[in-house]
Amino acid sequence: MNNDLSPGANHRPGQLAMGIGALVVAAVLAFGAAAIPSDAGYAGVGPDFLPWVVSAALAVCGVMLIREVLTGGYRQMEEPSGAARGDWRALAWVSAGVLLNASLITTIGFILSCAMCFVLAVRGLRISEGKPAGDVRQTVKDVVTGMLISAPVFWLFTKVLAVNLPGITASGWI
Repeated sequence: MNNDLSPGANHRPGQLAMGIGALVVAAVLAFGAAAIPSDAGYAGVGPDFLPWVVSAALAVCGVMLIREVLTGGYRQMEEPSGAARGDWRALAWVSAGVLLNASLITTIGFILSCAMCFVLAVRGLRISEGKPAGDVRQTVKDVVTGMLISAPVFWLFTKVLAVNLPGITASGWI
């Protein structure tokens, strides 16, 4: 890449947009944080503290990105890896997993919908790497892996943190 530190040196289109975008998101977060009550809670920290910290950190990152662009672009950035074009089939599999999870979570429960999302997303990621999508045996492994990931998350949230997540049974264990 370019090692020139002079202002106005060549940079890729979009690099400046990244910094400006970070500043815009920081401003939106700050606007939202301003609407949160600042009543001090435990240890003198109110519920608005973390949103303000994230907003400030993102603003600093945005300023640093813009400074980097205006002084010559991202000098230490490696050339992008991967294919020149996006893999639409892989994107379709991953998107289907996310959308089906969102639409079925209240019908089939958190564990099954998240396991299904995992299976479809992993299939899409395999396709994006040029690997076989997976046969029946691999799909069964993916289902089991998805269940082994989503079940403890479900139990942690519902039993330990008392967050209501959709389940299949009234007992709350599945």
